[in-house]
Amino acid sequence: MNRYLAKLMFSVHVEGDTGIGEFDEQIRIVESLNMEGAFYKARAVGKKEEGNIPDNENKKIEWRFIDVLELYAIEEVKDGDQLYSSTHKTDDSGSYINYIRQKSMEIQAKNLTFV
Repeated sequence: MNRYLAKLMFSVHVEGDTGIGEFDEQIRIVESLNMEGAFYKARAVGKKEEGNIPDNENKKIEWRFIDVLELYAIEEVKDGDQLYSSTHKTDDSGSYINYIRQKSMEIQAKNLTFV
């Protein structure tokens, strides 16, 4: 059995929201004998994750699976190996850096003892 890294893309629609489109990118590991099997298994995982849930204001949030965006074979994973990379462009670098630092602080506050 081989392991593959699959990037799944979802569109997120909030009831009554006509603003900017929202998309969720998920990285999943799937096991299969070959790349073709991994692709179809990743698709099945995405389809299974589709659905509707209510938010805090009881509005319906609909998750729609779009498709498998990328698929990579994972040979042997060693400590420190890069599994995924993505480049982002923004008009406001300072805000994006602050966002990343805030997310890091949230991880530390929830999970780490050296905060």
